[in-house]
This record gives sequence, structure tokens and C-alpha cells, in this order.
Amino acid sequence: MWLTFLLRLFFSLLYHSLAWAYDAVAWVVSLGRWQDWGKTALPYLYGRTLELGCGPGHLQAEMAARGWSAVGLDESRQMIAQAARRLRRCGRPLRLARARAQALPYPALTFDTVVATFPSEYILEIETLQEIERVLKPEGKLVVVAMVWFTGRRCVHRWLRWLFRVTGESQEIDRLWPFLAARLEAHGFAGHYEFVEMDICRVVVILAEKRPSPALPSVREAGKREGGAKRLYLQPPQGATPRKRGYQ
Repeated sequence: MWLTFLLRLFFSLLYHSLAWAYDAVAWVVSLGRWQDWGKTALPYLYGRTLELGCGPGHLQAEMAARGWSAVGLDESRQMIAQAARRLRRCGRPLRLARARAQALPYPALTFDTVVATFPSEYILEIETLQEIERVLKPEGKLVVVAMVWFTGRRCVHRWLRWLFRVTGESQEIDRLWPFLAARLEAHGFAGHYEFVEMDICRVVVILAEKRPSPALPSVREAGKREGGAKRLYLQPPQGATPRKRGYQ
């Protein structure tokens, strides 16, 4: 119990008053791979994208550099400020908002994809899933980079594997999936998860597609009538190989 309390306090400070140290801490605990882990979401994104918990803006800068239409949202004033500075340095437009995922400041049917990388438990709250379902277009997709397991054999890899397990950052997705699938299903999503294999680690990416309303044409049907919808994809990080599992 005390460990959970201390972790919550630490993460809250790291995301707010200690936000200046966020990138350094992330680099250390990931052995310099934190941004590569976040980039595993990119091949699954298309169209207009909303990033929840955009943090210091690394994924926003990456999507802007590719010419993607992306919006970043975070409840932390410090993180929004960091993301804004990063985008300005890159000469990219600022499409950032300070708001909560449980009350998204966007009209219904606005986005093709919603993405979150390593979100806290807010991502599974009923209000959050309702809001995501509301702002997604029919057959829009929720992409969550959920967790990482270290698979390397060196002592530091084994130590980080233990650390991630005891702090709850790495959990058994096979055990969690029945609960996660049921929660997604209850809010209008059909989901599955995939493993992305990297050199010393395995990233778990959860993909959930919004079921179209019976009263609305599907994206595929609309695309056929309009001559085919175009979707832009980025290549996965070098050395990353996706492997599908866990279909609902």
C-alpha cells in the first residue's frame, strides 16, 4: 500500500513540479529507449490524431515533422509548456490544449485516431472512454502503448525487469486482457493487443476500433463512394517487429 502511495506521489511530482526532470528520468529507466517506445504507436495512426497525455511533446514533434494533422492534450501546465517549447524549436505549429481526458474540449466525430503512450489508470475510467468514443469518427481507432517488458539478459535488464514488475509498469497482459477487453467492449470498442519486439524489450500496444453507429455509413463504405480513403502510415522504429496477439 505504501509503495503504491509513494509511486503515485512520485509520478505526480514528475509530471508537474518536477517536469523539468521527466526526460532525464525516462531516459535512465528505459536505457535511452523511451522515445522509441512511444514511436511504436506511429504505424497504427492515420488521419487527424489526438494525443492524450502528450507530455513534453516528443510524439507531437515527430508527427508534425511528418506533416500529420495532430493535436496534443495534457492536464499538466508544465508539460504543455515543455511541448510548446519543443514544437517552437522545431518550427512546428502549436496544436496543444490543457484539458482532462475525461472532458475533451472537441466536438463529436472529430478525430480518426486517439493515441496515448504509457498512460496512468485514467485511460480506463468510464468518463475517459466515453469521451474518446464521442470524439472518434466511426471506425476510428484508439491506440495505447501500454507497457514494456525487458527481455535482455544482462544484469541491468534483469534489474529493470524486476523494477518494472514491482512498480506495476509491467504486468501480465494475458491476465489483464479479459478485463480490458470487457471494458472496451462496454464502451463501443472492439480491441486486441500486439507485441512489438525490439532489441532488449517487448512493447505492448493495445488497439481498439470504434464500432460504427447503425445510423452512420462506415469509413470503408464512405471511402468506396468517394473513390477510396487515403491513410498515411509511418514506418516502425528500426529493429521493431510487430506481432499480433489477443484478438477480441
